[in-house]
Amino acid sequence: MADSWATRRGEPGQRTGGPGGPGGLGTDLHLDLPPGGGTGVRVALIRALRDAVRTGRLAPGTRLPSSRSLATDLGIARNTVADAYGELVAEGWLTARQGSGTRVAERVVPPEPAPPRTPPAAAVAATRPTYDLRPGQPDVSAFPRTAWLSAARRALIVAPNDAFGYGHPAGRPELRRVLADYLARARGVRAAPERIVVCAGFVQGLALLSRVREKAGHREMAVESYGLDVHWNVMRGAGLRTVPLPVDQQGARTAELDRSAALRTVLLTPAHQFPIGVPLDPDRRAAVVDWASRVGGLVLEDDYDGEFRYDRQPVGALQGLDPEHVVYLGTASKSLAPALRLAWMVVPDHLMDDLLALKRTGEWESGRLDQLTLAEFIDSGAYDRHVRGMRMRYRRRRDQLVAALAERAPRVRVTGIAAGLHAVLQLPPGTEQSVVRGAAWQGLALDGLSRYRYRDEQGQKRTPAPRQQERQQEPGGQPDALVFAYGTPPDHAFTGALEALCRALP
Repeated sequence: MADSWATRRGEPGQRTGGPGGPGGLGTDLHLDLPPGGGTGVRVALIRALRDAVRTGRLAPGTRLPSSRSLATDLGIARNTVADAYGELVAEGWLTARQGSGTRVAERVVPPEPAPPRTPPAAAVAATRPTYDLRPGQPDVSAFPRTAWLSAARRALIVAPNDAFGYGHPAGRPELRRVLADYLARARGVRAAPERIVVCAGFVQGLALLSRVREKAGHREMAVESYGLDVHWNVMRGAGLRTVPLPVDQQGARTAELDRSAALRTVLLTPAHQFPIGVPLDPDRRAAVVDWASRVGGLVLEDDYDGEFRYDRQPVGALQGLDPEHVVYLGTASKSLAPALRLAWMVVPDHLMDDLLALKRTGEWESGRLDQLTLAEFIDSGAYDRHVRGMRMRYRRRRDQLVAALAERAPRVRVTGIAAGLHAVLQLPPGTEQSVVRGAAWQGLALDGLSRYRYRDEQGQKRTPAPRQQERQQEPGGQPDALVFAYGTPPDHAFTGALEALCRALP
């Protein structure tokens, strides 16, 4: 029996054993095989042999019995054993050579991976805030599910066959057409459908533009001295060096772009500076487009929440002043939901070829069925109705916030409330971090304003030194504040979040 396994029947599986030595198996091997035959037995045999090798019960170099012998011992078809051996040879677990039989491969078998560490449910619940008031998303509970489903149904019924293929890298023509009309009407953007490129979120659009600029030899990009580190890191990942542009209560100080002779690109949030919350001053808007025209530069306009303005009509897009030197970037993430992964760029003609060539090189596409649905959603008027309804909802929350702070925390001044989904709460000097910790004790996840101050590649905070006459206007001079995202919680949770906030404030 040097080349076979003796079989002892058992339930639920079968155990085979044989003598040790180079010709046989020196250990018992439990094979958990189902009764009967066919595919189920073959799969179970493969799994049992694989597990035996993986766990070391079958050592490297061990010779296995012939398929005929093992089939006889196990009471199964010889072809079943031969197929199992063949698959394990193909996978690298076994080797089969003429005259040498079938052996366990001479290889180092890695240990079984440790099971994932899943914290107890109670620990997860203890670390999850009751109210997450960090900016970044709208009230997703208000997503218009019924209207979106109706738009999706209509879009699918009339969709042409080519909509289900790969399509053009710029996106579906139906969406580009309705976006051109909507952006001209609602945001003052000057765009033909042929100049619109659909992308999977603002960050993807920024990554594409950063790579195009780096390839063109423009390796510096100015950014506002308060903003999102994820944006700065995207640019740096594309090979660009970021340069902070000071921000004060009139927005970015665009006149300082001339300080760097090599600078040709700037990223701005002109309608509602993030996170300070101020619109870019009209003179500075004119200055930045003049700079771009004079030096052959490019302005990237992040219009992340331009539809939500409460004191007057929304500020028109900067792109309308100079479409050949401004790239307009908009998104459905704040107006609808981040889960859609839909954003758009309005691109100058001279960038289109390079941008589309890059977009063709990888998985840069957005879901085409979602594009068709959004096109129908906008074209039917449902998008305008949703934005109007959300604008009223967010304004009511903003007014509740202002009233509650005036009554219960009069030392806290609220700024940046003319638009958007968040407010900046100015705190007494030296109190920001203690208030953030106190808010955590109240179950609130809140960010201090310092969280958004510019950091260089080494993670060091840097606020550009203001000129003497501007020192009092620079937010870096009074850094203690909270960024409160009143647009994020659902309606039923907002009152509780506001109560918890007031308990945490000085």
